[in-house]
Amino acid sequence: MANSNIKVGEFNTLKIARGFEFGMYLGEDKDVVLLPKRFVPPGVKVGDVLKVFVYHDSEDRLIATTQHPLGVVGDIVNLEAVSVTKQGAFLDWGLMKDLFVAKSQQLMGMRVGGHYLVKIYLDEMTGRVAATEKIERFLSNDHLTVKEQDPVDLVVYRRTDIGYVVIINNQHTGVLHHNDIFHEIQVGDKLKGYIKNIREENRIDVGSGKMGYQRVEDEAGKIMRLLQENNGYLPYHDKSDPEEIYSFFGMSKKTFKMTTGNLYKNKKIIFTQTGIKLVEE
Repeated sequence: MANSNIKVGEFNTLKIARGFEFGMYLGEDKDVVLLPKRFVPPGVKVGDVLKVFVYHDSEDRLIATTQHPLGVVGDIVNLEAVSVTKQGAFLDWGLMKDLFVAKSQQLMGMRVGGHYLVKIYLDEMTGRVAATEKIERFLSNDHLTVKEQDPVDLVVYRRTDIGYVVIINNQHTGVLHHNDIFHEIQVGDKLKGYIKNIREENRIDVGSGKMGYQRVEDEAGKIMRLLQENNGYLPYHDKSDPEEIYSFFGMSKKTFKMTTGNLYKNKKIIFTQTGIKLVEE
């Protein structure tokens, strides 16, 4: 299906062309794919449009499904190995057919029950969706598609002495420093973040969550709500232990101080010797 409008390994929005007892064909003219009966939503009819994921089934036939895989072509995801053969390993990616990783695409070998960070790609030889642990070749900072302050999607790649190397938008690499990490993370975790700094040779520092005062606005609402739920007073201040602040508010002490400072300037709270207090209106 080299010239097909149907994209393998991706979500497609397709019109229902014909219906049969065993399912429905989606697409136009001869460029169609079968959606088996078990995946056909109730009440749909010929002419309706459906969003489906397209891949090859266990008999190597092109098939559509309304199930959602844990990743599509181009994604870097953390998946569990469910079976291993001499040829390779199979990973659970949320569909009836597991995702294949050839032995040549593994780093140290895979074992059943292990979790592995892989990139999902379309094999040019077979046209099938496959995965590889050898993701370095897909990552480059030579030509950046991001700039400072941009919101980005992050995947935790590996731990270093200064923090974690993260994959940015499935394209670039950057560093999330230890002092920008406010909760426990591990390799394979997906995070929302932003581009904090781009240094010489396109080396990138990232932050987690939202940037600067946009984050403060979100956290301000949380502090105001918690104050209202606790009779207008909370026993936390700039001398409180960072772990206590994170445990109660779910934010770093730095963010807490910045947010409460902003609320004080806007006459929403006052500081006492033992905590913060809501201003009565």
